[in-house]
Amino acid sequence: YKYVHTGTLATANFKMAASAPSCTRRVFQFYCSCSKNVKFTTSRTLRSEKENSAVRVKGLLSGVRVLDLTRILAGPFASMLLGDLGAEVIKIEKPVEGDDTRRYGPPFRGEESLYFWSINRNKKSVAVDIKSKVGQEIVHKLAGLSDIVLENYPPGKFDSFNLSYSTLSKLNPRLIYCSITGYGPTGPKAGYLGYDVVAAAESGLMHITGPRGGDPVRVGVAMTDLSTGLYAYGSILASLYDREKTGKGRKIDCNLISTQVSMLTHLASNYLNAGIEGQRWGTGHQSIVPYQAFKTQDSGYIIIGAANNQQFQEFCKVVDLPDLISDSRFLTNSLRVQNRDLLLPILEKRLSEKTLSRWLELFKGCPFPYGPVNSFKQVFEDPQVKHLNLVQEIDHPAAGKIKVVGPAVQFGDEEDESMSGLNAEYLPPPLLGQHTRQVLRDLLHYSDQQIEE
Repeated sequence: YKYVHTGTLATANFKMAASAPSCTRRVFQFYCSCSKNVKFTTSRTLRSEKENSAVRVKGLLSGVRVLDLTRILAGPFASMLLGDLGAEVIKIEKPVEGDDTRRYGPPFRGEESLYFWSINRNKKSVAVDIKSKVGQEIVHKLAGLSDIVLENYPPGKFDSFNLSYSTLSKLNPRLIYCSITGYGPTGPKAGYLGYDVVAAAESGLMHITGPRGGDPVRVGVAMTDLSTGLYAYGSILASLYDREKTGKGRKIDCNLISTQVSMLTHLASNYLNAGIEGQRWGTGHQSIVPYQAFKTQDSGYIIIGAANNQQFQEFCKVVDLPDLISDSRFLTNSLRVQNRDLLLPILEKRLSEKTLSRWLELFKGCPFPYGPVNSFKQVFEDPQVKHLNLVQEIDHPAAGKIKVVGPAVQFGDEEDESMSGLNAEYLPPPLLGQHTRQVLRDLLHYSDQQIEE
């Protein structure tokens, strides 16, 4: 394919063959330093079929560039997932301080936060003050070279930084711009700061989490933040696909409160359609009994589920409670739910009579769901977790060998690495500003003098 120059240096335009395969395209910006009034036009570089084959080994999103202006958890989690699929992720951080999570701890390894490590692999760190004109100019240029921008500042904040969607999309009409906020861009709470624990409380998640009759409890990890990151990730992928058809980028808005309300699922349906208020059930289930944790003789805990009558009957046989099968109070799941306060004490007593390991032996091969409540030590010693290669070891520039939990998704043929869809070589979580010079020099063509200035 040839690029044909059709104008003067002050208005440099390029054309690409209409037959160029969409899978080989990549947005780039033509820079010209000879005129202050240059109008930049977006075009695409092309790869040969041989190069495309090699790219596939690097990940499904190889060739996609993400400009990540997010901090803390939801946004960095989304951009890390994109990086796992091979996208180049440039993480913009505040000079000196960096992402807030760099200070989350202990634990630390040296001066490095283990929290930060968990959500920032496969990224390049560029330290830029986005409040300054120079920093904004750098972000503008990077946005012109990027496919995706991610940001999670309060609504309107990026307008004051001259980094809004309306501004950046004019520089790059194919740009996909994803904003993550606490409550959305409009409405009575639009300006409020978004935090996982507050969103979990206001959305009703904490209202239904905790012991029955006890106080509300925060979920052990920030599920609202993480789920919002997943929504952002999926929306970005859908927008990339749509862009291949339309040639245009778009604005995406994700927020914590919408995420968590949407994830109330059947409990929201119960309230909206039957007026049933959600409540806390501990490890139990509002609509299925038994479906919870039971304490064993050695103070372990085992989860037992019986989602249908056949599973309940098989469970009763294995725990040697055959009379419950024909008990009129427990014949159906609806009856078991209505009479849970009669049934559960019987099951609790029986399951407390043997050790956890003994019950696991007896339940092996049974047609109902069961499993132990594992400690982290037990999780990472589990043979299935090891088989799935979920723990990845990578070299960190300051800490040496470190371990991270890798992607939860696998693609294609397990025997053929070229079809894995994932990034073949993981980048370790970056040091603050580790790639500033590299990105400014190699991508934006800044001279050493310009970088120093």
